[in-house]
Amino acid sequence: MSAINDPYFDRAPRIVIWEMTRACALACKHCRAEAVPRRHLGELTTGEAFHLVDEIARLGAPLLVLSGGDPLMRDDIYKIVEYARFRGLTVAVTPSATGRLTSDALERLYTAGAHRVALSLDAPDAQAHDAFRGVRGSYARTLAAVRSAREIGLEVQINTTISRRNNERVDEFVDLLSTLDIALWSVFFLIPVGRASLDMMLDAAETDRAFEAIYAASKRAPFGVKTTEAPAYRRFLAQRDPSLVRTAGIGDGRGFVFVSHVGEVYPSGFLPESAGNVRSTPLGTIYREHPLFVRLRRPSTFTGKCGVCSYNTICGGSRARAYATSGDPFGSDPSCSYVPERSAAHV
Repeated sequence: MSAINDPYFDRAPRIVIWEMTRACALACKHCRAEAVPRRHLGELTTGEAFHLVDEIARLGAPLLVLSGGDPLMRDDIYKIVEYARFRGLTVAVTPSATGRLTSDALERLYTAGAHRVALSLDAPDAQAHDAFRGVRGSYARTLAAVRSAREIGLEVQINTTISRRNNERVDEFVDLLSTLDIALWSVFFLIPVGRASLDMMLDAAETDRAFEAIYAASKRAPFGVKTTEAPAYRRFLAQRDPSLVRTAGIGDGRGFVFVSHVGEVYPSGFLPESAGNVRSTPLGTIYREHPLFVRLRRPSTFTGKCGVCSYNTICGGSRARAYATSGDPFGSDPSCSYVPERSAAHV
C-alpha cells in the first residue's frame, strides 16, 4: 500500500475546519462542541479571522469549512466568506437549522462566495430528527433550506451522524435525499466525544453492516457518498475492488486540521488534543512540525492492529475514536472488525 503514500500530506492540509463559534440555538444529543446559547468572549476576532484566512491561503488553498456551533451566530461571517474567496479559497459553510437560516441568509452566503452549504439531517423523518436535534421544526427548516439553496444555485451537502439511533435506516435516507438535488451525502460515524455517549457508538459488527448498506446505497444514489471518521470504509472498499481506492486517505491530522473558536489547533474536532494556538504559532508550522501531527501521518508507528495492518496507509483507523475510547490517539480503532494476520495472535 506504500505506493499510494502522498507526501503532500506532510506539507499542508487538504481540508481546514474552523469552528467559528460554539454558540448555537439547537441542543443536539450528540453535539461534539457541546454548544451553548451565547458566543464566547475569547473567540477569534474578525481581524484574527482574516489573518487565519491569509495563513490558510498560503498553505496552497485547501478547502475551508466554516463550522460551529452555528456560524450564522457571527454577524461577520459574510465578510469572512467574501475575504476567503478573495484569497482564492473554496469555502463551505455548515449552518444550523434555526430561525437564522433564512433564504436571505443563504442568498448572502452565496453572494459572498460560499461554494456549498452543509446541512445536518440525522433521521429521514421529522419526529426522530427533531428529537435528536432537541428543537421541534428543525427537520422542516432543514428541508426548506435545502430547497432555498438549490433555487439560488448554492450546492448542498447533507451531513448525517450514524449512531445506534439510525444505523438501520440507510435506505430510507437515500430515498429521501434522492428527492433533494444534493451534491454529496457525508456520513459521520459517531465518536463518543462532547455530548455523545459511548452507548451511541456502533460496535465493529454494526459498523460492518452500516458499511454494507452504504456501499449498496452508493450504487443507486444520484449524489456522491462519503464517510467521515470511518476510514475502515476504505479498507472495506479495497477488499471488494482495489480500483475503488487509489489514493492515501485523509484523516485526523493527515490532510485534515481543525481550529477551535478560540484558536486551538487539533487533528480534528473529534480529537481534542491541542497542538498549539494560531494566536501564537502559524497554522502551517503546527500542522507540519508538531509531534502529534507528524506521528498521525505515520500509521506504521501506531500500536495494536492498526500499526501492522496492510491497509493502514489507505485507512489508518479513526484516531479520534481510538483516543475517545482508550485515551491513546495511536491505538487501535475499536469499530474495525478486520484482524491483520500479523496481529491475529495479539488481539
